[in-house]
Amino acid sequence: MRLLRRDDVYEHVLPLYVMSKKTRSITLTALISALAVVMLYIASIWPTGRIGFVAVASVFTAAAVIEAGIRPGIYVFIVSSALSLLLIPEKSAAILYIAFFGYYPVIKSLIERIKGIIPQYALKLIVFNAAFTVVLFLLRGLVLGGFSALPGAAVLYLGGNVVFLLFDYGFSKLIWFYINRVSKKAFKGNRR
Repeated sequence: MRLLRRDDVYEHVLPLYVMSKKTRSITLTALISALAVVMLYIASIWPTGRIGFVAVASVFTAAAVIEAGIRPGIYVFIVSSALSLLLIPEKSAAILYIAFFGYYPVIKSLIERIKGIIPQYALKLIVFNAAFTVVLFLLRGLVLGGFSALPGAAVLYLGGNVVFLLFDYGFSKLIWFYINRVSKKAFKGNRR
């Protein structure tokens, strides 16, 4: 019987290093989707930190975009959204994820390819306000039974835009942290 060498461990115990590119992408997408669903489950059972945990769940979509590309990021959003609607007992966390947080890392990645910070923020605000408007119309339709005028809508939109810009800034910092601290150590030498 011989002792295991370090090379044996990398070849047999850590299969991520020896996977094909397509297999690695599928595996990473499934793993990240599962982690996002776990975070959404925590958000559903811990109501005081619901928005924070849902925002953290969107970091997993960003990780998929960073590690594997736009398409796997979209897959993570679709899979985690569907699983959270099916598995999580309290649906408000899943609805928040679907309406605002889940797709945003993909949109952010695409928008930030455009040159110029002003067009980037303009497009980000357009996407947020479109989603916010859809959610308000749906909420008004369900709660008020029709689409009557919402008192204080301007204040609601202004406050929502300010909170969104703060979220975008904080999310950019989280992505920077992931790229420079987590990804470099976790996937050293195994980039796409």
